[in-house]
Amino acid sequence: MKKITFIGAGSTIFAKNVLGDCMHVEALQGFEFALFDIDHTRLQESYSLLSQLRDNLQSNVTIKRYEDRKEALRGASYIINAIQVGGYKPSTVIDFDIPKKYGLRQTIGDTIGIGGLFRSLRTIPVMLDIAKDIEEVAPDAWFLNYTNPMAALTGTLSRFTNVKNVGLCHSVQVCTRDLFKHLDMDHTGIQEKIAGINHVAWLLEVTKDGVDLYPEIKRRAKEKSKETHHDMVRFELMQRFGYYLTESSEHNAEYHPYFIKSAYPELIERFNIPLDEYPRRCVNQIEGWEKMKQSLVNNGAITHERSIEYGSRILEAMETGQPFLFGGNVLNQGGLIANLPTNACVEVQCIADRSGVTPTHVGNLPEQLAAVNRTNINTQLLTIEAAITRKRDHIYHAAMLDPHTSAELSIDDIVALCDDLIEAHGDYLPSYN
Repeated sequence: MKKITFIGAGSTIFAKNVLGDCMHVEALQGFEFALFDIDHTRLQESYSLLSQLRDNLQSNVTIKRYEDRKEALRGASYIINAIQVGGYKPSTVIDFDIPKKYGLRQTIGDTIGIGGLFRSLRTIPVMLDIAKDIEEVAPDAWFLNYTNPMAALTGTLSRFTNVKNVGLCHSVQVCTRDLFKHLDMDHTGIQEKIAGINHVAWLLEVTKDGVDLYPEIKRRAKEKSKETHHDMVRFELMQRFGYYLTESSEHNAEYHPYFIKSAYPELIERFNIPLDEYPRRCVNQIEGWEKMKQSLVNNGAITHERSIEYGSRILEAMETGQPFLFGGNVLNQGGLIANLPTNACVEVQCIADRSGVTPTHVGNLPEQLAAVNRTNINTQLLTIEAAITRKRDHIYHAAMLDPHTSAELSIDDIVALCDDLIEAHGDYLPSYN
């Protein structure tokens, strides 16, 4: 029996979406869905929900829960990863509260920035342990990673393990759909080209019937920005750099040195930037789950329609050989994006089929776009260097080169902030020399 293993299966709603999608795929019938999570209560909740969903959808998959990670991975053909190391408490709270003492504010803190840096340092050792298990008990498996920070984690796995992997993010698949909806434009029949790095990938081309739609997009965006709205940061970046970005404005506000600035507090209101957005979401999600879990976990009528998530479609393509095109995160081997470093993780169009995942070649990005990407890549690569070498200096280097952090703090304060965060995270981090 073939096997799909879900690591972090206590993320019940996400597990429902991805594995519920898989229950709709004929080629995945007869598979075992192996569930693992270190939170056994949440694991049981997901097991109960998915078992009921399987019965209601009349799928013939087998669902098993495991308390031993290696046994959950053993013999897997596919592995889906959705872990969060440290959780909201203590780690996310630490990532936001300690930088605030230095006057450094964030919105999401899960990609780069000081929050993304320390989320990487917490998560990379766990990912390497998982990879070691995979190399031992499931060496031929494909690893689909949904965990952030996407670029740092996928880059680490690709460079320092033998695990076949690809990183998947929601922002690519909804980028133009949401943009066109926001601008009251018709999305049907468009063609697009997107490439860059995770969360800072660029809509390089968007056409319909051979007509370039960018002039109309920019015209409507300029008109829209006469009033406050949710996407003002991205519209500003599009105006200045010429191209629209895949990830939301609340994310991109902290990826660049232009928007969250203590010397210019008026920018927060001008660009409608939601400071401390991620902690608020965490609290709302925790409270929301407590309210809804009984109606979901014990819902005998629960059902599921196949979502737009890439996961099930990639697995279907690998099983059937019917190609599927998607935006994936892979190592920039061979210079897929020629003017970005080859040891960076890039987000490009990929093709899934029986041979696995094959990324497509992009060539050069417009130079200003590559330059913006490199400012984030610098911190990503040095974060990986810190995690692999366990040298504290590389943590400092990564933070000093982060665009937002370096625009706000002195070198001395950056070093002191990193030291405070290392101490606060305690056993969630390994020892650094």
